[in-house]
Amino acid sequence: MTDSTKPVKPYILGVAGGSGSGKTYFANDIKTHLKDKCSVILQDNFYIDQSKNFDYDGGSVNFDHPSSIDHLLLANLLFELKKGKSVAIPTYDFKTHTRTDKTITIEPTPIVIVDGILIFHWKEVREQFDELIYFNTEEHLRFERRLRRDVEERGREPEGVRNQFIKQVKPMHDEFVEPSSKFATRIVSEKDNYHEVVKETLQKLSAIN
Repeated sequence: MTDSTKPVKPYILGVAGGSGSGKTYFANDIKTHLKDKCSVILQDNFYIDQSKNFDYDGGSVNFDHPSSIDHLLLANLLFELKKGKSVAIPTYDFKTHTRTDKTITIEPTPIVIVDGILIFHWKEVREQFDELIYFNTEEHLRFERRLRRDVEERGREPEGVRNQFIKQVKPMHDEFVEPSSKFATRIVSEKDNYHEVVKETLQKLSAIN
């Protein structure tokens, strides 16, 4: 097999942090610069179907608990990507809270970014990463960003978003998300120069493959 026909074995970068921490913005920034050399996988696509359990906006279903995510499927797909195989990523409808029939094909590009609040929590997922960056952002900023996103992009009511943040998001962040930062190879806070973090990351990733 020649070098040109060898399967690409991606360098997988995990980007974690609380909801609204800026991790998705960062992942998209990196993707924009690297273009076709990079793919992005979202933890949000791996929610377990909750259509039979979701009673009302801000209700009893806890979407921030690790049990709400099919993390073994995520780990298995990352494992396949690392072997140079393309994978089919599920999609989730946040308005109906169902896993749809549509899938997204992800090719084994040189760089794969995985974006999610809990991706450092599970050992099976964590072991697939070559680098782990955690965004440590103050709570009030995370709430403001989440409120805006859920209302504008997911069609939710502000009161439901607030109730969910108080009852579920904050407790789960404190119990599961923030503690997983100990596994990070780099922690980014508001004291860091964001543009420098992007620049340094791009310099490192651009040299791969």
